[in-house]
Amino acid sequence: VMVWLRRCTHYLFIVVVAVNSTLLTINAGDYIFYTDWAWTSFTVFSIPQTLMLAVGATYYLTFTGVPGTATYYGLIMTVYTWVAKGAWFALGYPYDFIVTPIWLPSAMLLDLAYWATKRNKHSLILFGGVLVGMSLPLFSMVNLITVADPLETAFKYPRPTLPPYMTPIEPQVGKFYNSPVALGAGAGAVLSVTFTALGCKLNTWTYRWMAA
Repeated sequence: VMVWLRRCTHYLFIVVVAVNSTLLTINAGDYIFYTDWAWTSFTVFSIPQTLMLAVGATYYLTFTGVPGTATYYGLIMTVYTWVAKGAWFALGYPYDFIVTPIWLPSAMLLDLAYWATKRNKHSLILFGGVLVGMSLPLFSMVNLITVADPLETAFKYPRPTLPPYMTPIEPQVGKFYNSPVALGAGAGAVLSVTFTALGCKLNTWTYRWMAA
């Protein structure tokens, strides 16, 4: 009975965690709508993206103990996000204007850290956490620069349904304008270690709850 309880709980938790991770970061790729503070938004939004990926993927990875499951988790988040981002496409925006956060490469690095250290949980927290935190803003920016010019596109495809704070205006130099990737990666490298540790701790709590 305990085996099946653990399996059912395992699948239930991964669906719940992955869905909520996606919902919490669903607009985190829409830096382009904050055209006056785009890079500041990029820096700030890098943190919740890193949080959701690191916590969920680490939880899933340490639950199964099988390297590769973090990548699978990242794939689930990515697919959910693609579906949700279809709303912008439905509103009439061109496909090359829609930003989908890039999680898969960072999730693969998490798996690699776990596999390379022979499933050492502490190495996963330290190395995997730093790798995720440093890589995710970089991959997000590479993804972002492939998108059509945000200001030109936003004026070309005005949407009356957009709330005032999302109405595009002429860009201003934001506080974090100079190096959004460096700031996001710097903060992520520190915070992701904590995020990854939380994912491991959630796994421990889950086992204790099921064994009670």
